[in-house]
Amino acid sequence: MRFIFIILCFILTLQTSAQKLKADNLYANGNYTKAIETYKSLKNINAVYDKIAKAYIAIGNYDEGLANYQKAINANPDDALLKYDYAKLLTKTKDYEEANQIFNSLISLDSLNPNYHYELGVVLEKQNDTTALNEFIKTFDLDLTHQKAIFKIAKHHLIKRKFELAHRFVDKGLKSYANNIELISLKAQAYYYQEYYTHSVVWFKKLLDLGEKSEFIHEKLSLSFAQNSEYEEAIYHRKKALKFNPNDANAMFVIGGYYERISNFEMAEDYIVKALKIKDQSLSDEYQKLGRILNRQKKYEAAIKAFQKALKEDPSDIVTEFFLIRTKDEFYADVDTKIKMYQDYIKKKDKSPFMLFAQKRLKELKQEKFLEQD
Repeated sequence: MRFIFIILCFILTLQTSAQKLKADNLYANGNYTKAIETYKSLKNINAVYDKIAKAYIAIGNYDEGLANYQKAINANPDDALLKYDYAKLLTKTKDYEEANQIFNSLISLDSLNPNYHYELGVVLEKQNDTTALNEFIKTFDLDLTHQKAIFKIAKHHLIKRKFELAHRFVDKGLKSYANNIELISLKAQAYYYQEYYTHSVVWFKKLLDLGEKSEFIHEKLSLSFAQNSEYEEAIYHRKKALKFNPNDANAMFVIGGYYERISNFEMAEDYIVKALKIKDQSLSDEYQKLGRILNRQKKYEAAIKAFQKALKEDPSDIVTEFFLIRTKDEFYADVDTKIKMYQDYIKKKDKSPFMLFAQKRLKELKQEKFLEQD
């Protein structure tokens, strides 16, 4: 009998192990929902709550991820890794207060773990707490190759325009990871703001070599080349930047200026004319739309200002002009002011398509005034 019991237990253990292995394979192959279902079918679910949490996170269900991490921690209260992963998810879901408490509790247990300090620094940064920098420095002191902490410290010094310190930390980071794009970008920017344009070109070009492409990189390269009077290169990179924002009139003006510097007046004219055409575009429609939206919210005073701006952009827009009058009609309390407004409109706009409405409204206002006098 005892032998049979042992055999049954062995079979159940094998089945459970097979189910867990199946769930692990489903998770490893990205079939997260199926993995969750299989994990939940296990008898010893306490042992896989963390895996269920990770599967939920993988499909973007952070609420269930948090809930299952809580269950995992309740089942394994001494597991620091569970608490660490849970706190990181709290940070991601912007529950900074609780994340702060957990990271502090983890640090009290193991103050020599650099990542505890780093993640606490991230939380403090989100909370606009200036002591975040102290945590990043502690992280660096504990791990001199910690790329993320080095970036945070170097960025802080760059913002404070302490360029030598920024370079020092960037160089420390690049020593252990030469292709760290974030650190290379900081170094390029530091040289640019120091006005060491030849050096900034070298480092911005490193970003391009690493496959980074952005308006910012090409714009800064263009400006750096221009400072060194290398206008052909400046034009090339400003045109690249323009592809990210084709209607940037200021960029077109700059390119036109660079063409002028190399005496290519035909191209200079072409870009200056393009820029002027863009700058000359009216914003009448945009302001009129804003006015209509404000009217829907009964924000009449703000709507009046929007319609006035629209008319300034296009004084001939009869639709906007009438919207303005109708809005003033709603906003003004004085009947005499409204009557005069419609009288002036009828006198000046005798061919307006809104004439019948204006005349009808004027008649209503006069009747309203008459009744008030009675």
